[in-house]
Amino acid sequence: MQGINEIKDILGRAIEELQAEGLEPDILLVGPGFLEYAAGMLRDCRLRIYKIEELGYDAVVADSKYLGQMKRASRRISVEPLLKESEMWEELKRLEV
Repeated sequence: MQGINEIKDILGRAIEELQAEGLEPDILLVGPGFLEYAAGMLRDCRLRIYKIEELGYDAVVADSKYLGQMKRASRRISVEPLLKESEMWEELKRLEV
């Protein structure tokens, strides 16, 4: 599934950005929508995962040592734009006759 690969890439970039700033990302806070969409991919990520209802279709990758102390200690990502894009393509496919 292409969307899963995109999520993997986005998550990888967020981790790399944090590491480039000298941080050590070790946790992933995920909303139920994000978890539903990317559960299979999350089994392979080497982060502790916590489900947070309020995040919806978003996830936050962070360095737990600095979370809440520094704004740059985390990156927020979302699957919602990918879902909307996927829905748009499905609609276009249905319109083609």
